Amino acid sequence: MPDSLTFARDGAERHPAVLAPEDLRRLAQMLANVPAVRAGVRLHGLPGLLAFLDPAGPMGRLAASALGDGARPVRAILFDKSANTNWALGWHQDRTIAVVARAEVPGFGPWSVKDGLIHVAPPAELLAGMVTLRLHLDPVNADNAPLLVAPGSHRLGRVGVRDIAGTVRRCGQVACLAEAGDVWLYATLILHASDAAARPRHRRVLQVDYAVGELPGGLRWLGV
Repeated sequence: MPDSLTFARDGAERHPAVLAPEDLRRLAQMLANVPAVRAGVRLHGLPGLLAFLDPAGPMGRLAASALGDGARPVRAILFDKSANTNWALGWHQDRTIAVVARAEVPGFGPWSVKDGLIHVAPPAELLAGMVTLRLHLDPVNADNAPLLVAPGSHRLGRVGVRDIAGTVRRCGQVACLAEAGDVWLYATLILHASDAAARPRHRRVLQVDYAVGELPGGLRWLGV
């Protein structure tokens, strides 16, 4: 069951009603003009967004509960799944971070550009020290494409593509159901997936990566 998962044991945990209804409405208005044209739109420089993710706010405090003081948002993505954008994502790990500029640093690579923002794959040890928060703007039940996670898979480091299916079979999978305002906190390296919705409705999710500390070799977090 989703609510039996704990971050300490499984790498994923549901936190109900993190954002109050009035704050959720303000956030939805802020995100209303973000185009829902792809599986996910990376956000940077959106006026007002950082205030919702500040370390002193509910999202920041939740990240700090897992990472300790100094946790700050380093990347944000809006997923807006609906009948018109009803995609599916196979099992995978989030393996890249967004940075200000490219710098050749051992262990960092390959490089890519997503939504005009520079991304790089860091060492698995860096990803293991990060958490991801998924804030739900809409309810998500079993037929509206909830996130699927493989509990405990985050402890395995970077999982090779050919080993993913077997790892999911061993770990099992849990659907991350949610109400509007709920947040799922999970280890950034956890294996996860999302099916196409059986009965598609708006399923807006703001996904935010949090980290502590600076990057090596002159690399700098892009932030939100």
